Amino acid sequence: MSRATETTRRTEDPAGAPLPRGVRIGYGSGSVATGAFGTVPGLMLLPYLTDELGIAALWAGVIVFLPKAWDVVLNPIAGRVSDRTVDPDGPRRPWLIRAGLMLAGAFALIFAAPDLGSSLLEAGWVLVFFVLAASAYAFFQVPYVAMPAEITASYDERTRLMTWRVAILAFTIMLAGASAPLIRDAVGGRDGYRVMGVVMAVLIVVGVVSAWWGTRNAPIGTVAAGAGSLGEQLRVVAHARDFRVLLTTFVLQALATGCMLAGVDYLAGEVLERPAAATILFVCFVGPALLLTPVWAAVGTRIGKRRGYVIASVVLAAGATLAATARVAPPAVVFAATALVGVGYAGCQVFPMAMLPDAAAVDSARTGENRTGVYTGVWTAGETLGLALGPAVFAVVLALGGYLSSQGREITQPDSALTAITLGFSLLPAALTLLSLWWLRQYTLDAAEVAAAEAQGAHP
Repeated sequence: MSRATETTRRTEDPAGAPLPRGVRIGYGSGSVATGAFGTVPGLMLLPYLTDELGIAALWAGVIVFLPKAWDVVLNPIAGRVSDRTVDPDGPRRPWLIRAGLMLAGAFALIFAAPDLGSSLLEAGWVLVFFVLAASAYAFFQVPYVAMPAEITASYDERTRLMTWRVAILAFTIMLAGASAPLIRDAVGGRDGYRVMGVVMAVLIVVGVVSAWWGTRNAPIGTVAAGAGSLGEQLRVVAHARDFRVLLTTFVLQALATGCMLAGVDYLAGEVLERPAAATILFVCFVGPALLLTPVWAAVGTRIGKRRGYVIASVVLAAGATLAATARVAPPAVVFAATALVGVGYAGCQVFPMAMLPDAAAVDSARTGENRTGVYTGVWTAGETLGLALGPAVFAVVLALGGYLSSQGREITQPDSALTAITLGFSLLPAALTLLSLWWLRQYTLDAAEVAAAEAQGAHP
């Protein structure tokens, strides 16, 4: 079947035909790249700065945050650029390979700082290459997230597409999050971080190439790029109420996830006094997600995406609350709490990722203009901001608790620092997740409304 035939069929059938399994898997494989880049810096970069380079916790938090703050500005621009890209493979796919390979190279260099004899210079090295990696990530991630609204017009097919994406994302988080500390500890010292960075960069390349090749037969869609300046389009997106409240919900939950990711290494080494437990925590976190992602998709089909999202959020918050017992409970209880977080986290990825293309597609159907890239650019900017603020907020919590930085030396942390680590990993994320539900309750799009809008767009 030619791409032109697929595009015509997409235009004539607003309900959308089921996508081939190869396209679903191919698209989902891009989560190998996003999962590795989203997980490893959040897990390893703060300890690298505080415990290997000897950077004070507060300044380390600034270094982790600044590149992501730059991404917040860059993501909508990346969306606008991809909206207006003219290429035989569509506006999104070419960016997967171009930006993805740049991302892998810059990522490897983040953890490759040479011994410059100055913590300030070494921190500058990390900052420069993290900014470059974040910039490349914006031009990979934004087009990648934009694709579902254009390759299928089906409300339920988007959920199935996200099921593959989240399942692969969960597997990647487990693989990258569990193996990164093991590689670092097996080699040891700075060389451990350098080897880990190269291995993770290779993993990113695998995800990039797989997504680019696997979506070569995916429909492209025929909606024209939106008119007006980027500022005008951003104002239109800002007034899309359902998108706005969904984004707010997701950003708060990304902040909660960022706090937990940043706290894993500290919780394992300082509170549980078992550095190897960082790997166990990651397996407990992601293992349930691998098994239950299809279950959450079925729940969404049965009771609706919004209700499913609420349930998943409450489960995540319950697990995080239980983790507050880390200082007094046996490690098995902490592992069980983390597994419960993983159960909720799977749903908290499936549902918003399936709801985002609905909001973008409704706008495209009603206006006949393609602002999908701008929508996903703003979305990715919000997600990036949340995930960046997570480690930064956790670093502030460490500083308030009196955490002592080091340069690879053994240091006994004060009791206040252990309490700060525990609360930053547990009650703070739980409170943020529950707070996010106040916005989620205002979301109104359902299957009938999405179908009606797309039918109106197909038959003006």
